[in-house]
Amino acid sequence: MNPDNLILGIIYIAVFFLLFFAGKIIYNVLHREFDLNKELVENDNPAICLGITGYYAGLVMCLGGAVAGPSNGLAADIIDLFVYGLLGIVLLNISIYLCDFIILYKFKIKDELLRDRNQGTGAVIFGVALASGFVIYGSVSGEGGNIWTATVFWLMGQILLFAAAWFYNLITPYDIQKEIEKDNVAAGISFAGALIAVGIVVGLSAEGEFVSWQESLFEFLSYAAVGLVSLPVVRFLTDKLLLPGVKLSDEITGLHPDKSVEERGPNIGAAYIEAFAYIAGAFVIYWCI
Repeated sequence: MNPDNLILGIIYIAVFFLLFFAGKIIYNVLHREFDLNKELVENDNPAICLGITGYYAGLVMCLGGAVAGPSNGLAADIIDLFVYGLLGIVLLNISIYLCDFIILYKFKIKDELLRDRNQGTGAVIFGVALASGFVIYGSVSGEGGNIWTATVFWLMGQILLFAAAWFYNLITPYDIQKEIEKDNVAAGISFAGALIAVGIVVGLSAEGEFVSWQESLFEFLSYAAVGLVSLPVVRFLTDKLLLPGVKLSDEITGLHPDKSVEERGPNIGAAYIEAFAYIAGAFVIYWCI
């Protein structure tokens, strides 16, 4: 390795972690209703842990988008990293804030995380944060764009995530928010996997050089449409290929169609398989299309 490149890499890593720390501070300031150390160490609150882990994962993706791409010189790279890194932090926190009002609007997220320690809610926050991180990654990476193009692509990506949340609820035979509010962790995990998958397809479709609004938007929306259409397909294939002979919705809700059979409760293992299928399918779509 070239010694000069190694030194530059160390500088970029240092700035990366400085911005990551700034993102952590901003999150703490915006969520003064709880003390993270107290919730994790004293209260053993896994729901908060899931949510904050998702935020950190999304934060890494946001900052990664600011780092990705060819170098324009140390000074220009550092400026871009700070500008787009801080923009990504702001957009990520807005994304999580909007989740309260648009995706999980039927109940109060704060109460579910702190009072009920609802891991299903924590899983959805994880999914929203990571999915938004992928969207922001694609929005701020690449050449030819600016702060305004990045913000517009993020906004469209968020709208598509909200559409995916609505569509997912439409294709499932149970009420997702009702199941999550009942502390159904499996429902939250499955939903999170679907959101992350859409975030991957939508976010990575925005990656690359910005040519023009007409060309870039067409490509972006085409990939997004494929991602949304793939949701029911992946769910069907999961039922038939990964879990043959099992009805996925029954496993997620824990309700057996045969009332004479004792109900075992939601199957978290089945939820992990469903979430994996969505995420794996998103990468396959991105690689192949």
